[in-house]
Amino acid sequence: MIASGGVIIASAALFIVLSVFAGLKDFSLEFSSFVDPDLKLTPTTGKSFIWNDTDNTELLKIEGVEAISTVIEERVIIKTENKNLLATLKGVDPNYLKVTNIDSMVTKGNWISHESNEVVSGWGISNNLSFGVFNYLQPLSLYVPKPGKGQPSSLKGAYNSVYVTNVGLFDINEQLNNEYIFGDIQLAKSLLNYTENQISAIELKLIENTDEAEIKQQLEMVFPNRFIIKNREQLNDALFKMLNTENLAIYLIFTLVIIIALFNVIGAIIMMILDKKKSLNTLFNLGTEAKTIKSIFFLQGSLMTFLSGLIGVLLGLAIVSVQQSFELVMLTPELPYPVRLNLFNVLIVLVTIFALGIVASKIASQRITERLVKS
Repeated sequence: MIASGGVIIASAALFIVLSVFAGLKDFSLEFSSFVDPDLKLTPTTGKSFIWNDTDNTELLKIEGVEAISTVIEERVIIKTENKNLLATLKGVDPNYLKVTNIDSMVTKGNWISHESNEVVSGWGISNNLSFGVFNYLQPLSLYVPKPGKGQPSSLKGAYNSVYVTNVGLFDINEQLNNEYIFGDIQLAKSLLNYTENQISAIELKLIENTDEAEIKQQLEMVFPNRFIIKNREQLNDALFKMLNTENLAIYLIFTLVIIIALFNVIGAIIMMILDKKKSLNTLFNLGTEAKTIKSIFFLQGSLMTFLSGLIGVLLGLAIVSVQQSFELVMLTPELPYPVRLNLFNVLIVLVTIFALGIVASKIASQRITERLVKS
């Protein structure tokens, strides 16, 4: 019972941890949906490209595309009275709010008005430069180096600049809060000396339950070798690589815990062999081969670990279900710890327990020899 209890607890713990990491991955992806599109198209070469009405019509013909937005992204210098900071200006068109829900993350002020010099910045940028919202008497200055060759004759000749007014602050996560400032696409074009049809990326929102892979294939057929196409997970590849690496590390750590728990199984089987030594001797004298006696204890150990693992998974399922339904464990007073039930995690735990249980049972049953059962 002690050996079985150890396996039950270890398998339940492994399943709960895997469910937590699945929940964290979903939470991260859901959080990124406020600012990241379903698909993003960037040029294969250069920082910008020409996008005309014909291209736009061809894109809208693709079934499964619900909305599109053209954007311009570029690194700029934000300057206040006595401070400056390097950030990323993202110029967006009126369709941007159909592709993302960034306006719902504006916690102070409001979203920009189009064809204006209004911007919305992250809380981190606001704190670093000490500015708020609707301060029309002290506008911000955006600077970007002018394209061209040779030595500029003056500082003014080296940069394009524009005055803007911050009308809102968004709060998404620390990285985005410290990096992005949103403005109108016409403002970005003017600052960067872009032509009317020149942009740096296209962002797409897909119809719900649309096959993303099929949309990618259609995009590659319509615009061959023009764009690099990334989905939301690929846009956050560093985050998901980190989550997947942590998930693997935790799985290996808890697998080690299971291996330690299975030492109890090995010990229990060996103790049972010694306890039943007289009965084994009787079986041997009746004609039972040592190989058959080994298989008895091997099957007993395998069955015990498998049933213990199954009970542990059921216990883990119950705990995860309770957390999903009643939100007993909280990250913050308003945010419950994210978990997600996943059939794949059930299979991982059962396969791990069963495989390691077979090895442990095989090791323990090898203690049975003819010399042992004869004595």
